[in-house]
Amino acid sequence: MSLPAMSVDRQPPPAAPAAAHKAEVLALPRRAEPAAPNRLAVAVRGAAGVLLPPIVTIALLLVLWQGLTNDASSGLPSPGRIWLESKDLILDPFFDHGGVDKGLFWHTLTSLSRVAMGFTLAAFVGVALGVLVGSSRLAHRGLDPIFQVLRTVPPLAWLPISLAALREAQPSALFVIFITAIWPVVINTAVGVRNIPQDYVNVGRVLRLSPPEYFFKILLPAATPYIFTGLRIGVGMSWLAIVASEMLLGGVGVGFFIWDQYNSSRISDIVVALVWVGLVGYALDRFVALLGRIVSRGAAAS
Repeated sequence: MSLPAMSVDRQPPPAAPAAAHKAEVLALPRRAEPAAPNRLAVAVRGAAGVLLPPIVTIALLLVLWQGLTNDASSGLPSPGRIWLESKDLILDPFFDHGGVDKGLFWHTLTSLSRVAMGFTLAAFVGVALGVLVGSSRLAHRGLDPIFQVLRTVPPLAWLPISLAALREAQPSALFVIFITAIWPVVINTAVGVRNIPQDYVNVGRVLRLSPPEYFFKILLPAATPYIFTGLRIGVGMSWLAIVASEMLLGGVGVGFFIWDQYNSSRISDIVVALVWVGLVGYALDRFVALLGRIVSRGAAAS
């Protein structure tokens, strides 16, 4: 006997859950992009950072100077007194009344022309001797002791000898400049040549460079930073030597102007001339340093 068939009620599949409500996406506020820096403001801040410290320092020194020399019995004039007594010399350095009665610009220009001639000669001869001493051990042993002795002789000690030998003021001044400026150029050039990396020397040998090619392509570029260090020292010593020499030689020149004003008891004019000497010496140093950075593509010491 068969069992009755059971009817199986098929339940419909459960309905799919209702689609969830889409969550609302809130847009986050965009972060404000930083404004591009103002080039003018950056330049002003940079200039202020460079100029303000020396200006403030000079102002403080002037105030201190004024306070210490404000007494009428002081031998050194105060800044206010210098302005009153040397106002015309400060405001008009270009006057020319003939002879040695000239403004500081013309005296300084005459001294600079002498420095240019003597220093240029010292630069060429000094670099040549430095290369010789740095490249040859025999030359180093023979010449270096002589250079070390002569470089310690004060510049003015050479003046009587140059006057006795040359018998004229202008060549004597040029000789003093030359003999004063040449030693730092020789020594620094020799050090630069001796410090050329051995790899550079080996490259020159592998390429079989001729002596002129080795000099211009390897030796000179490698030693340029040292050479310009010597030139910077030399130009400063040249300026020092010519000012001291002109005090004794006479004629037109900033050194003669200082000595002439001393004989006239015009101390205020001497202070103004010393400011000119310092500013011109600083300008010469920065010019040689800039030239060194250009030639050596930034490798020369600043």
